[in-house]
Amino acid sequence: MTLKIIDPLTGAMVPRGEHGEICVKGPTLMLGHLGTPLDETLDAEGFFPTGDGGYLDDTGSSGRASSPAARRSSQAISVSRQPNGCGGSGGTRRGYPGPMSRVESDEGLLLGPDGRPGNPVRRLVLDDWHRAGPESVADAVARVTDSLSLVIGVATRPMPDRLAPLLEALTLTLAGPHASRQPRQLVRVDDPQKAFAELADVVERRPRACLTLGQLLRQTPTLGTLQGLAAEAAAYSMLLGGTEFAAWPATRGTRRAAAAEDRPLVRVRRDGGTLSILLDHPERRNAFSFRMREELFEALELAALDDTIDRVELAGTGPVFSSGGDLAEFGTARDLVAAYLVRLDRAPWRLIDRMRESVTVRVQGAAVGAGVEMAAFAGRVVASPGTFFHLPEVEMGLVPGAGGTVSVPRRIGRWRAAWMMLSGARVDAATALEWGLVDEVDDR
Repeated sequence: MTLKIIDPLTGAMVPRGEHGEICVKGPTLMLGHLGTPLDETLDAEGFFPTGDGGYLDDTGSSGRASSPAARRSSQAISVSRQPNGCGGSGGTRRGYPGPMSRVESDEGLLLGPDGRPGNPVRRLVLDDWHRAGPESVADAVARVTDSLSLVIGVATRPMPDRLAPLLEALTLTLAGPHASRQPRQLVRVDDPQKAFAELADVVERRPRACLTLGQLLRQTPTLGTLQGLAAEAAAYSMLLGGTEFAAWPATRGTRRAAAAEDRPLVRVRRDGGTLSILLDHPERRNAFSFRMREELFEALELAALDDTIDRVELAGTGPVFSSGGDLAEFGTARDLVAAYLVRLDRAPWRLIDRMRESVTVRVQGAAVGAGVEMAAFAGRVVASPGTFFHLPEVEMGLVPGAGGTVSVPRRIGRWRAAWMMLSGARVDAATALEWGLVDEVDDR
């Protein structure tokens, strides 16, 4: 058997000391790869792309890549085939992508001795699938759906309608400016390859949180509100006990707890059938502390129990609607199971969802973390023009914990929700309106 290591994007052999994809040729070629139509995947020299990462050392000897960094260069090939066989040149069936991958080439998460995933994210180059037949697309959909890794699509051109099931199956798709179709599965970026690299770096830093989020977002949009919140709370509590969250405090300075306040943190005013609720702790940018959560729950419970209240308006004082959870309280729960139950039983967002058709939330400045997640449950969200929306939990080694994996996908789809949560990027008011995260932009 003959072996070569190629750059999966160009098809050229890699220089010594570099990593790429293993391609093989010889009598053992068919072993373990039955069912793969070879005429669609052999290159001009008769080499077969294995989908496995490899390296060429300084002596010219080749081997299988073992580290996450070494494998990253071949991740595009591990879930997709270049249209011209092995790599990007030659080939016998020009323009037609071969099978997505073989069952044998799905290596799973490649968990290390400490449980750290070594293969948490893969890339699918959708430009190579424009001429794929229905069977190839269906096979790819099945493999993506069953993948434990995140699978992110990359597209620079408009995609044919027959790839819609594949877009549906992916974690999300990064589309360039020329990919004109803009369904909810797509996130438009200036440079899809660069955007993928940035997401891959996030996943490399926080693989456990990212993989937990990926699986969670495949479940919560199809569940009822309580069932979705239960799944999210369980995942959140689990990650609170994980190493990624444990390492997060070292990345920030010491955060002092807020001084005790003698006044209420949530103000309530009734005018006829309208109940106005105001988050009133501008000194902490309306950070969502345990106390504020309890006061908000009690205010919303009043509206839920009083049939004469037919309208609820929720807003925040100061320049910011809410900066999210109070960071000084993060990680202070001693009993994670009890925290899970409290998160379910005393969830203000659950009451907002129950009354959603009569609830309007007005946001200004910033809606961060719980501020975004809670607002998204309302039937109507109005933002001031300068507002931005930000979900930073993954960088902390967590997933959203205020119902965001339920409420945000319902408004913008799980794919754009995944992008917001994985990237931690800020979404401006205009984009939020375009996507449906808010219903109106108004500076009144």
